[in-house]
Amino acid sequence: MVQRTVREFVRKELMPLEPQVLRNEREGKPGITREQLKDLQLKAKELGFWGINTPEEYGGANLGAMMTALVHMELGRTFVPFSFGGSADNILYYCNEEQKKRYLIPTINGERRSCFALTEPGAGSDPSSIRMTAVKDGDEWVLNGEKIFITNGNEADFAMVFAVTDKEKGARGGITCFLVDREMGWRSERIPTMGEWDPAALIFENVRVPEENVLGEVGWGFKLGLEWIGQARWVIPARGVGAAERLLQMAIDHAKTRVTFGKPIAERQAIQWMIADSAVEIEATRWITLRAAWMHDQGLDNRHQASMAKLYGANMANRVCDRVLQIHGGMGYTKELPIERWYREMRVWRIFDGTDEIQRYIISRNLLKGHVKVGEWMD
Repeated sequence: MVQRTVREFVRKELMPLEPQVLRNEREGKPGITREQLKDLQLKAKELGFWGINTPEEYGGANLGAMMTALVHMELGRTFVPFSFGGSADNILYYCNEEQKKRYLIPTINGERRSCFALTEPGAGSDPSSIRMTAVKDGDEWVLNGEKIFITNGNEADFAMVFAVTDKEKGARGGITCFLVDREMGWRSERIPTMGEWDPAALIFENVRVPEENVLGEVGWGFKLGLEWIGQARWVIPARGVGAAERLLQMAIDHAKTRVTFGKPIAERQAIQWMIADSAVEIEATRWITLRAAWMHDQGLDNRHQASMAKLYGANMANRVCDRVLQIHGGMGYTKELPIERWYREMRVWRIFDGTDEIQRYIISRNLLKGHVKVGEWMD
């Protein structure tokens, strides 16, 4: 029922906006305005979709990981930039009571926007090597350094910033997370990309942050950072399933009507194999991803499964999109169709929230060290 409801919402409310989104993005504008987003979120709220991962005590639906994965599979069917309202980053629930009033609750209510600031110019795939410093000065911390490729960094009111507070301990007790308001002095700069992802560089020059803005415990912020990253590793392939299904249907429809040498290209074996391989890979991604989400709901360690879902799912989406573009020929390469737009967007899925290479390292390490046994259920 949830899946059908979200699919209908995507079909009626989001897909009709796709031409507008493409036009706006070509002109360098946001795909949809903040006012449009709020209006769409209110429409979704009327259907019961508000804070899908937010605990019920904060007014959310708390659907759980499995249902969230299914929801993202449906949202992935469109490239219209949309997310359900009433939510906050998972690590913001570690706020103390006073911080909840200033950051968590306003974020859930849509009054404030946050961004997650961990990655640095020399610390992407290896976040434990971050260099931003936080030096204690009385009852304040002084932050200096730069963050890069920060999603929502241009729009955020505050950032969850990770900085080194003890160089000797490093990631093992020497990195702290701070809640830093933009008005405390940091600035953002846009980073142009080949896709529609619009990240930012965040610059901190002697930004003073009060002691009460430490999120969690001093020195143990790196654990929070990994917890934030881990959740995205099964959300990305879930989105990939929805996008790949939409693209594959476009390829099937085109193959039935495009005629070469007197026959629809759907009758050509080369086209049939691309369609068949895509369908199989989409289905495989669906179940790898749902199992990662199910393990999370069961309280099991799903990190190995989530890495497999991220690795396979991100690559699957790229392969399917490439095949669909090939099936459409020259038209697939034009901006008249949204295929090239998806093509550019999907490429970053293999990079952010853990590159392909990092996922392979994690998976192989778990197997070689015996953390996971081949052929055994993970628990």
